[in-house]
Amino acid sequence: MDKQLVAMLVCPLCKGKLKLDNEQQELLCTFDGLAFPVRDGVPVMLEGEARRMSEEEKLDKASKPAQAE
Repeated sequence: MDKQLVAMLVCPLCKGKLKLDNEQQELLCTFDGLAFPVRDGVPVMLEGEARRMSEEEKLDKASKPAQAE
């Protein structure tokens, strides 16, 4: 996924920054604890499609820097 596109996208709920997880193909909002899927290179920014992250996962992902492509 393009870094510039990721930089422009925000969480649809809190409007916060998102982190790209290339391994899981998800955009992460650690504030809300949501992981938005990226399908065929297209981010699906719908709350109903997002996966809830566990508290452990939120803390782990929040402390790690965003992954480069």
